[in-house]
Amino acid sequence: MKLVKPALIILTTTLVACADKKVDPVSVLAAPAPIAADCVFPNQTVAPGWICDEPVPGLEVQAVGTAEKSQAGQAYMKDMAKAAALGNLVEQFKVKVAKMVKQYIGTTGMGSTETVDAAASSTIKTISSDTLTGMKVYKTRTGPEGRMYVLVGLDAENTQTVVKNAVKTSMKNEKALWQEFKAQKSHDEMAAGIAAMED
Repeated sequence: MKLVKPALIILTTTLVACADKKVDPVSVLAAPAPIAADCVFPNQTVAPGWICDEPVPGLEVQAVGTAEKSQAGQAYMKDMAKAAALGNLVEQFKVKVAKMVKQYIGTTGMGSTETVDAAASSTIKTISSDTLTGMKVYKTRTGPEGRMYVLVGLDAENTQTVVKNAVKTSMKNEKALWQEFKAQKSHDEMAAGIAAMED
């Protein structure tokens, strides 16, 4: 009984001390809020960065395609998402190549603004999903809502090859347009120069 009394006194003192502590409402409000994710699925679940077009190391050009949930199954959804991604990749690639052509021709002083624009336009006409050789599916993910996400892209080496081929093809198709460039550069040299340009 002698031991029980001191134990009760200590327990009571501890409880009273805890009860006296007040929570400071300012410190609760000042607590850091949870950090919002940079990339989320439509239901606000955190998603991998590539789904929101975050650059993937090793890819020069990349694009994401999606497909809605379908009774046709995963393989069908993946094919649809891949087709959408490829369409997006072609558009991005056209913009990139047009910039490269304009930059190259502009910096070499090989034509008027009108000719530069015509050269860029001629080149991007030759780019289609069929010309993007070396394009690969790099990542796939089924989102929590059932939608399929697919990432496609080209690495630097394949990007250069496709650019060279597109430029050469446009030169062959638009001989009059490229005539003035011919005197200064060979087709191969020009195609290689354009392919070597960076943004």
